[in-house]
Amino acid sequence: MSPTSRPTDPLPRVWDPDSRVGDMLKGKRGLVVGIANADSIAYGCAVKLRAFGADLAVTYLNEKAEKYVRPLAEQLQAQIIAPLDVQQPGALETLFERIGREWGSLDFVIHSIAFAPREDLHGRVVDCSADGFAQAMQVSCWSFLRMAKLAEPLMDKGGVLVTMSYYGSDKVVGNYNLMGPVKAALEASVRYAAAELGEKGIRAFAVSPGPLKTRAASGIAQFDELVQMAQERAPQHRLVDIAEVGRVVAFLVGGASSGMTGDTIYVDAGLHNVA
Repeated sequence: MSPTSRPTDPLPRVWDPDSRVGDMLKGKRGLVVGIANADSIAYGCAVKLRAFGADLAVTYLNEKAEKYVRPLAEQLQAQIIAPLDVQQPGALETLFERIGREWGSLDFVIHSIAFAPREDLHGRVVDCSADGFAQAMQVSCWSFLRMAKLAEPLMDKGGVLVTMSYYGSDKVVGNYNLMGPVKAALEASVRYAAAELGEKGIRAFAVSPGPLKTRAASGIAQFDELVQMAQERAPQHRLVDIAEVGRVVAFLVGGASSGMTGDTIYVDAGLHNVA
């Protein structure tokens, strides 16, 4: 079987208890932020976390997004389904207060949100506006740090924080533009969070998938060309899928990764290793 035809991990579209992989994460409770639809990286993570036995809290951006997210969350038997717009003052605090009230503790947070205004994202980095840069940093980076701060008292027995990055944080990638510096800041934030929270048993990671055809990625100019380049250059000549990303996240949340923290983990079929 050729690498390009090798089957990838099946991703259940409807939650079925019989599709459980095991109990590696049984008893763990975690928050997943960033599901927009069934193609979202966050959804791939949520499916795999649930498949290994974790209980989930799932957020949706607003009322418009709820009709797409709620059915997915219900299929995964999410115990908490709540709105979250990180740009709204007090929204994160309200969410974590609810988690504390209903669960009392938290074992992991999956942060899979990013945004930059279209005009700033499609222009040169040196031309970006102050407001656009600040908004991109608030949604894509600061929100991760704020979640870490709010999760800290709920992770009194330790925990795991995971966010999503991209190769454009380390190398210049055509049309990735403003998100490059923003993701670089996010990866640095992961390292500092890992150092500052390590004494409490809280670990932090950035996961860096290759280009995936998600709704968020559609905002990047000439994204199809980026996908084609990735397929041509990656050692396996293919893209990864959201289920493969989810499996790695499940590993990071589980005890098998206890000796790791502060790292950026690439899940891109080896693309980042090819010059």
